[in-house]
Amino acid sequence: MDLSLVQPALPRVRQVVVAARELEPVAARLRETLGLGEPFADPGVAYFGLRNAVYALGDTFIEVVSPVADGTAAGRLLERRGGDCGYMIMFQVDDLAAARARAGAAGVREVFEVALEDIGEVHLHPADMRGAIVSLSAPRPSGGWRWGGPDWERRTVPGRVAGAAIAVREPDAVAERWRRVIGGPAGVRFERDDADPGLAEIAVLAGGGVRDPVEIAGVRFVFIDDEPRSPVR
Repeated sequence: MDLSLVQPALPRVRQVVVAARELEPVAARLRETLGLGEPFADPGVAYFGLRNAVYALGDTFIEVVSPVADGTAAGRLLERRGGDCGYMIMFQVDDLAAARARAGAAGVREVFEVALEDIGEVHLHPADMRGAIVSLSAPRPSGGWRWGGPDWERRTVPGRVAGAAIAVREPDAVAERWRRVIGGPAGVRFERDDADPGLAEIAVLAGGGVRDPVEIAGVRFVFIDDEPRSPVR
């Protein structure tokens, strides 16, 4: 199956990330629950003081990160949240320069930027976007995904990450901000939570069909047989 030939509508969720104090137990539970293949350990995340495991689900990805150094963004989040939690959501966009311009016009700061031969990407400040770190990525070719590893097409299993839910204090205002910056609906919905904001839910199409939700790394994983229940409002 040549996943590089698949051209879904953009923008869309391409990767979701959870943070864990201990990498292996969370990675193993994800693999067992979702029927995933071998993970990819990206040595590049050492730049952020992390180690990781990245699983391919269709041409989308689920990542677990765990701090291995002091003072990391993930480590600070784990302390604030009191344990494992949702961390980041990564969107593929068709025009990264235009998305960056929209973010700048909205007063959203960039906290990381990379321009490589096969992908350009920025990470946006969670205090400005609210709810989670947001990554905007433009892979080349469009079906590629550097962060999945050099052989992710051989390690993938049928399914995909279909969407996510973000818990925030002002869901309508934050939904409008995300829509404006990302460039349109992207399979994300927002739910109100005044006490515990963050990436709260990940919706997946995976082997075994629809079944009861499970909680892994402080995030609800819901299993669906079609599109996410609600897009960005």
